[in-house]
Amino acid sequence: MKSIDPPLIDTQSSLDYRKIAIKRVGIKNLRYPIQVRDKQHHALQSTIATVLLAVDLPAHHKGTHMSRFIEALRSHGSILHVENVYDIPILLRRKLRSFSAHMELEFPFFLEKKAPVTHSSGIIDYTVRLSVALVGEERDFTLTVIVPITTLCPCSKAISTHGAHSQRGQVTCSARFERPVWIEDLIRMVEKSASCELYSLLKRPDEKAVTERAYTHPVFVEDLVRNIAVLAEENPKIIWYRVEAENFESIHNHNAYALVEGGSR
Repeated sequence: MKSIDPPLIDTQSSLDYRKIAIKRVGIKNLRYPIQVRDKQHHALQSTIATVLLAVDLPAHHKGTHMSRFIEALRSHGSILHVENVYDIPILLRRKLRSFSAHMELEFPFFLEKKAPVTHSSGIIDYTVRLSVALVGEERDFTLTVIVPITTLCPCSKAISTHGAHSQRGQVTCSARFERPVWIEDLIRMVEKSASCELYSLLKRPDEKAVTERAYTHPVFVEDLVRNIAVLAEENPKIIWYRVEAENFESIHNHNAYALVEGGSR
């Protein structure tokens, strides 16, 4: 007669007596294929996200069930858009009987860009981060783009007889909104505020145009974040924003940095 194995012990569901609640517990740094709709072609763009999923854990529970995070992610499917961005946190709360649930997805987002003069086409990538939280009945969704740009120093231009120093920089722009904002629109808002945007493919006429564009639009790192803030304030969809800019200085061994935050939330 075949023996029957005893049921496996559910250690995670046992009691914990230290009386310390945990704000977030879950999985982090999971790479997962997703599809994101882009504005340029109104099509789905395939990419790979680095995923964080977490819930709160009451003081009397010893642990959470890690496998259920993967189950929730898998059951959602790969297509992600604003209308379904809360589906996974809602499912996590139900599966893990939690009060709050959090999701963060960070992924490369690719855009086709044409050079300014020859219109030669190239592909450039940006980093996008989607942060979603459910805490009780409260919902929060933040879109973040990390955009490489060029800045030219106004001081260097003012004091130099020949030329001015320029450098590549990086802007991290986060926003909350009442109505959906395209990823591309947030990226464009940043690029318009810099001395010049970046391209992956430039011919000589394009390089001349880009260099002259930067020279005629010098910005300090302070100008850069303020320029973006002005555009964010003018956008009726955006209700909160946070802008960080860092210039990878070309004549110093340190970086220039600025941050501005605004909006109602």
